[in-house]
Amino acid sequence: MITCLVVNCIWHYKKRKFSSSHLLSTKKLSDNFNHDVEGGSIYFGVPVFSYSELEEATNDFNSSRELGDGGYGTVYYGKLKDGREVAVKRLHEHNCKRMQQFVNEIEILTRLRHNNLVTLYGCTSRRGRELLLVYDYIPNGTLADHLHGDKAKDRSLAWPIRMNIAIETAGALAYLHVSDVIHCDVKTNNILLDHNFSVKVADFGISRLFPNDVSHISTAPRGTPGYIDPKYHECYQLTSKSDVYSFGVVLVELISSMPAVDMNRQSQEINLANFAINKIVKCAFHELIDPSLGLDSDTKIWGMTTSVAELAFLCLQTDRDIRPTMVEVLDTLKEIQTIEFGNEKRAKLVAGPPFPESEDRLLLKHVKSLPSPNSVTDKWRTCPSITNTK
Repeated sequence: MITCLVVNCIWHYKKRKFSSSHLLSTKKLSDNFNHDVEGGSIYFGVPVFSYSELEEATNDFNSSRELGDGGYGTVYYGKLKDGREVAVKRLHEHNCKRMQQFVNEIEILTRLRHNNLVTLYGCTSRRGRELLLVYDYIPNGTLADHLHGDKAKDRSLAWPIRMNIAIETAGALAYLHVSDVIHCDVKTNNILLDHNFSVKVADFGISRLFPNDVSHISTAPRGTPGYIDPKYHECYQLTSKSDVYSFGVVLVELISSMPAVDMNRQSQEINLANFAINKIVKCAFHELIDPSLGLDSDTKIWGMTTSVAELAFLCLQTDRDIRPTMVEVLDTLKEIQTIEFGNEKRAKLVAGPPFPESEDRLLLKHVKSLPSPNSVTDKWRTCPSITNTK
């Protein structure tokens, strides 16, 4: 009887606590949408468009205007009456879950300002017919389109352009992390390119805010197969290192031009991350790097792509403590971009944490040793296969 009484008291306490928390959350949403009226009002700092205005801009959401279709919504090209070209995301359903994603993306994008993040122009009313988000239109498709999609045949992504894309994307993610935001869905389909191949990172529907004093966030399953942090499957906990893992996959796509998931590869290499790790451990870079990048004719490109492969290898480590931070990844990419291979100039690479003698540590020894924390100017050892190739 005493045990039952204690359990009952705890249950009532937690119920009151949840109710109070839910009430505060509801009140916050209510305050944010206080002036939520279609056509001209502003909340969360962005204009509220009417449904009819966006319906007209997209020609009644004509299928010929469709730019892309994801798990949460379809994006259409539109042109507003003032002449602005826009991308309109139409969420698939109008329910509580979609409302959370709708509010989440608005809240995150209105508090962030970065050249390599997509710009939010506005949205529809939450009381409207549908949930619609309006963004600046980025005309040159996604990175996935150019690497292994419809635009891949144009071969427009030379190595210097790919390197710039890697640096700009890393810069945007590093900015998100110092702004207490985890993107949660980093992938080449969410990296948009303008006519100058400048990056705009998009899709913050499942992104999460996290305070500095919190080590991780526990969530329900989220993300895209091929990019998901393998640790996430064990504990459903997201950290900034989860984005680092996903970005590691993006780096491998940039050097290989291969998709993150390919059912035509061997069963253990369907995921590009596994395929890349196998090749890097064996120093078989020539089997991983896209030969169309000009490896045979330019030793500098060979050196840069293999260095990016080794950086990706660190990002893809199962142990989150071994992965670098996005700031370290950004610094390393910038240094790789400026390396002059063939002279005696040393590469100033980011120092990594001390590694335990684990399976991951043994794998890393096969590739290149990291510089010690006391010195960031030590050059990584070269794999025998690279030396032989050169």
